[in-house]
This record gives sequence, C-alpha cells and structure tokens, in this order.
Amino acid sequence: MGGADEFPVGTCPGMCPLGELAQRERQGRLHRLELREGTRQGDPARVVKEYSRPAAGKELPRPQELRPAPVLLATVCYLLGQVAPRADLPPAEVHAFISDRLRAVRQDATLQRLRGAPCVALLERSLGYLLHAGYQLCQEPPARFDPHLHRTQLQECFSWLRRCYRDSCHHGEPAFQALFLLYNLGFPEALHQVLQLPDPVRASPELRTALAVNWAYLERNWARFFRLVQALPHLPICALHRHLGPARRLALLTFSHGFSARNCRCPLAWLARLLAVDSPEEVAELCRHHGLTVLDGAVVFQKAAFRDPGVLVQGLSQLLVDSKRGEAPLLEIIEDACS
Repeated sequence: MGGADEFPVGTCPGMCPLGELAQRERQGRLHRLELREGTRQGDPARVVKEYSRPAAGKELPRPQELRPAPVLLATVCYLLGQVAPRADLPPAEVHAFISDRLRAVRQDATLQRLRGAPCVALLERSLGYLLHAGYQLCQEPPARFDPHLHRTQLQECFSWLRRCYRDSCHHGEPAFQALFLLYNLGFPEALHQVLQLPDPVRASPELRTALAVNWAYLERNWARFFRLVQALPHLPICALHRHLGPARRLALLTFSHGFSARNCRCPLAWLARLLAVDSPEEVAELCRHHGLTVLDGAVVFQKAAFRDPGVLVQGLSQLLVDSKRGEAPLLEIIEDACS
C-alpha cells in the first residue's frame, strides 16, 4: 500500500458538497427529506451526500467533495437524531434514505483512510441504527426492505469496527463486541473470535451476558435462553431478534420429542411465558404453524406431528423489544451504548 499522502483529506464543511447539491437539484434527484418546505429546492441544512457506486477508472474525489471526520460524525448524528424519528413518511422510505447516506459516510471515511476514534465513532453509531432498523422493518416486504443487503451492511460494519478495536482501546468496545456475538448467535466463528478478545473486554458485563445467551442457545437450554433474552436491553435484543424464530422452532422440536405423549398437554399460557411470546394466541398460531395440535388452551406435543415450516417471518415483539425502548430518542439510546 502506498503512503498516506496518496489519500485526500476532506475539506467539505457541509453534509453535502455544493456541487452535488446543485447537480441533483437540476436533475430533480433530491429526496423529499432534503427539500425546503413547500418547494422543489434543496435545503442545504437537509441535503446529505448520496452514495456513489465506485467505478473502474473513476477519479478520486477532490478534497472539497469529501467531508472531514467531524462533519461525517455531525452528518450521522443528524440522520439518527432528526431523520430517523420522522413518523410522517413510511418507515421503509426513511430507512432507505438513511441507509444510503450512511453508506456515503463510510465511503468518505474509506477514501480518506480514517482510523482510530473518529472512525470508531462513525461505525458504532451506524451499527446502532442498523440493528434498530433491522428489527423495526422486519415485517416489510422485500420490495421495500432488502434483508440480505441489510445483513451485508451490518456484517461489513462489524468487521471494520472490530479491526479498529484491535488498534486501540475504546469505551464502547465491550457493548459492540457483545452486539456482534448476539447478531451472530450460534455461529462458531463469531464465538471463536470473541473468545480471543483481551481478558478485560471478555470479562465485561456486556460480553458475559452475551456469552451466557450464546451458551444457552448452543446447549438448547431453552428456559435459561429465553430468561436471559428477556433481560436484554433494547439494542442487544434488536441484534438478537432475527434468531428468535429459529430458537422457538428448535424449542418446539425439543419439546415435541421430550413431551411426546397422547395425554400430555402443555398450557399455552405456560408456553407463551417460557418462549417469551406476547400472548397465548400468538404461541397457539406458532404451534399450529409447526403442525402441533392445539386443544382447549393447551398444545399436544407429538414428535410425529412436528413439521419444519421453513422460513419464518419474524414479527415485532412488544414483550421483548418494544417495551425496552422507553421514551428515550433513538440517538440517545445509541449514544449510551457508545459511551
């Protein structure tokens, strides 16, 4: 790799270079989140640099087209603090805008080879938002929210952030290493990487909890697993959320073998509490979806009746996720995790 002097240093003072703002305004490519109220004109206080796909032979941007680290961080805070809470537009549209602009932030950081604390600050806040958005949009159709692209962006951010952590210590490392493990629950390589972390990080309360959740999952100790899951705060449970459907499926499979008897019935209310499901009605539907018989408020576990329905659409959860959010703004929740 060449010397550091080969990489530009950004000098753009705003969230979007003026040249791009003018060009997109002429071409009618400004998002409605970037317009002045009641006009088709761009608001410099709202226009955010969009992601530009790299192309072979494309020249590096000039310094005035790149935002320095403080401007990049201010941009991320604007997106999370001012745009993410917008309730007057469809959530998927708001997310698509934020996701694209966060990619542009990471692109500017990459082109300038940002390292250390400035880069960590950008990545931690981006990851906090992406984890929250993955939960918030889990029921959206693929045409409005691409879960594969979302997972790819999350894993790339985790990989980059964890490389930064290897260079120096940062306050948010225990929390985000724990989020990495919870997001990759049950994956041997993720567990192996976490177990190689320095002792002070691995011994932190956040990682001890994440490791306990992971071991309970691997051991198929479902009572312990869901008890630990219910105690997780908002961001960690958002990170884990995509694994709840598979975990419940495995739990029902375990119970179908362990409690398989014609006259053995398990009350739905008990099962809902055990699996941390919002209501007995929801757990009844889950059981039927797996081929199990539901009679008079109870489920009959029979191993011959159990079937794997394939892909499960993981829905929202009042008990596990929404109740943990509280009244705090999203940006405040993420800042707490970074501190």
